[in-house]
Amino acid sequence: MPNFSIALTGLQADSTALNVIGNNLSNMNTTAFKNQTTTFEDLFYQQLGTSGSGQQLQTGAGVKVAGTASNFSQGSLSTTTNSTDVAINGDGFFVLQNGTAQDLTRNGNFQLSKAGDLESSDGLPVMGFGATNGVVSSTGNLSPITLPIGGNTAAYATQNFSVDGNLDVTTSPGSQFNTSVQMFDSLGEAHTASVTFTKVNSTDWNYAITLPAADATGTPVNNTGTLTFNSSGVLTSTATIGPPAVVTTPAVNLAGITFPGMTDGAAPLVVDWNLFTAAGVPTIAQSATASNATASSQDGYPSGTYKSFAIDSAGLVSATFSNGHVQVMGQLAIAAVANEGGLTRVGGNNYQTSSASGAASFASAGVGSRGLIQDDALEGSNADISTEFSELIIAQRAFQANSKTVTTFDQVTQDAIGMIR
Repeated sequence: MPNFSIALTGLQADSTALNVIGNNLSNMNTTAFKNQTTTFEDLFYQQLGTSGSGQQLQTGAGVKVAGTASNFSQGSLSTTTNSTDVAINGDGFFVLQNGTAQDLTRNGNFQLSKAGDLESSDGLPVMGFGATNGVVSSTGNLSPITLPIGGNTAAYATQNFSVDGNLDVTTSPGSQFNTSVQMFDSLGEAHTASVTFTKVNSTDWNYAITLPAADATGTPVNNTGTLTFNSSGVLTSTATIGPPAVVTTPAVNLAGITFPGMTDGAAPLVVDWNLFTAAGVPTIAQSATASNATASSQDGYPSGTYKSFAIDSAGLVSATFSNGHVQVMGQLAIAAVANEGGLTRVGGNNYQTSSASGAASFASAGVGSRGLIQDDALEGSNADISTEFSELIIAQRAFQANSKTVTTFDQVTQDAIGMIR
């Protein structure tokens, strides 16, 4: 007699395939959705005997679903106008804290809570590496990324300044060249410091750094001295007037320039004059061209309020304040697993690790096989409508064929019953 269970296993397997395809199609517009495919395998076989040649006679018991494999190929990236939207251009997953567990996701459709926490659209905190005074620590446990919404950044007194320029060797001794640099004290008050160069001879220039008399009443320290250049116009030595006078060859950055008695009640302004770049190149030279100051810089700033934030390709999250100061608040963590196909789908476009996937490891974007971050962008679904429709037709025909098997078995059974009437 026909075995109806064989056709029923086909119907069950094909129904699963249709469900998977339907789920893929329903998530065509789901951010960073990864489509699935269904694979089948045959069931056990019944031994009916052997042929005259000893060949086994077997009949199968049907089919079952062998697995539903996830396709983790990247979907297309599209730009948005929302600064909280981010995408991973390459491999890896964002990390979300879900109670005591950590979820992984490719969906970078984030948002800010009223407390300034960066969260997923379902309200799960986005995890990363914390920062202290703008310096990210990549060691220790992950922590939520938080931005100082409605917060302020305190004033920062100028610690270093520099002047890029040239001093004219053709001018007469006693000639002066003046430029200025804006500096900030501990209260965030701006002061315009004057830098005056006075030519002594063909190699030496005296310098004096002063603040307006109304800004500081104390006696400055280390604010005067001499710069010495060689025959090629390269700065070779420095001398501070002191007390005590200090001559340094080769030249070095000038430290401890101090202005006490700030009239606004701020702490004494203590700055270093960086005469060299980080690469050791002098910022001031002497040549037979007009004296000039092409640029000046300093690292102080007044207090300010939070304005906006941005995320760079390495996942560094930086807050910008009204005073123009930009401070790193943290860095997005990117997770990697040994076997992406072993991840467990938990809904909400999230995954959790399993014994099949292996434990997740965390690092910043661009480390190892991890991709880079693209800000103001989202990853689309990788479900392809033409492919899904083709698979849908195949699954539909298979379901119809198994349905026909059931009706055929039913007709054969009726014929057998009719033989005894």
